Amino acid sequence: MNETLPNLPEIRLRNPWTSRHPWIFQKLVEKPAQRPKPGSIVDVVGPDGVWTGRGFYNGHSRIAIRILERDPDVAVDQAWFAAKIAEAVRLRREVLKLDEVSDAWRVVHSEGDGLSGLVVDRYGDLLVVEYFSAGMFRHREWIYAALREQFPGCRFHAFADEHVQKQESFDFRGSEPAAPAIITEHGIKFRADPAGAHKTGFFADQRDNREWLSRQCAGKRVLDLCCNTGGFGVYAAARGATEVVGIDIDEAVIEIAKGNVKLNLPFESGVRPRFVQADIFPWLRDAANAGEQYDVVILDPAKMTRDREQVIPALKKYLDMNKLAMGVVKPGGLFATFSCTGLVSEEQFLDMLRRAAFYAGRTVQVLKVAGAGADHPWLTDVQESRYLKAAFCRVVD
Repeated sequence: MNETLPNLPEIRLRNPWTSRHPWIFQKLVEKPAQRPKPGSIVDVVGPDGVWTGRGFYNGHSRIAIRILERDPDVAVDQAWFAAKIAEAVRLRREVLKLDEVSDAWRVVHSEGDGLSGLVVDRYGDLLVVEYFSAGMFRHREWIYAALREQFPGCRFHAFADEHVQKQESFDFRGSEPAAPAIITEHGIKFRADPAGAHKTGFFADQRDNREWLSRQCAGKRVLDLCCNTGGFGVYAAARGATEVVGIDIDEAVIEIAKGNVKLNLPFESGVRPRFVQADIFPWLRDAANAGEQYDVVILDPAKMTRDREQVIPALKKYLDMNKLAMGVVKPGGLFATFSCTGLVSEEQFLDMLRRAAFYAGRTVQVLKVAGAGADHPWLTDVQESRYLKAAFCRVVD
């Protein structure tokens, strides 16, 4: 190993590590005599003392080590962060050419970009930074500096969910709430508000799915369930839908959705989407009893669980809502259904869809299975990064 590198704490593994996955769990790690602070950069060695990798150590977390670098001659320092973030931005700008379609895209997708525990979303001049690991939080000034190099004059909004802070043993109350940003996606405007909406303020991961489905909505009656800030519904109206109804239980996001409608007025079709604050379960039952039917139905609920023990109950809830949603799809109509619960696999999701169709008494033809946009890459060794499932279907009868 290069002797010019800084002398880092050394963490020894109980067993040889041959996986390419960056996570090494606590049970596989020898307890060090002097435990480094959560999120410290360490050298990782095998039981025989042979160097294995370099990354974050956290003796308080279930994930004890997050491997960042596998070359012993490369230091994980401020320059390393700058290079990694520059590479992630280059992918989005030069390869994916996202600036041509939107000024809202994911800048860093955690393990998918080799930066385990860090998510960064861009909304115009606003960068929203979410920490999933103590290591990324501990080195946040390096991250901000690297981001400023790529986005001169940018603003920041940073946060970490309470459950992450508890699991990773760090304390962060979040930055001062940033003013919302107005972004454009395929010519349609939205307000991204990290302080007032779910997730990081806007669901950029659905960009390609919104665009594809909206092209099927001209002249159609559209129902957007769990509509959040109105992404699918506003797209549908912009692409010529004759009626758009959005339903969400969260009053705050409904207000943002109504604001997104105003940003895009007037729509060429003259249709103004209508958003209703309601629980979709009783709403759908009432709609079915009244004989309501829609040409296009979208179902995009929030994440159901973060607990592996709760996956089966989550699938049951998906089953119930998909069955009800199918009940208001016009024969021959389109049904787009989604899951952003990472613990639910694509196989489980599609099996749930099969059972929902059976219980609803509908014949469902799957046209397309998709996921998040290309700015949410995932490594073959890290399937956990592939969280969004999308199924675009035709309800035959």
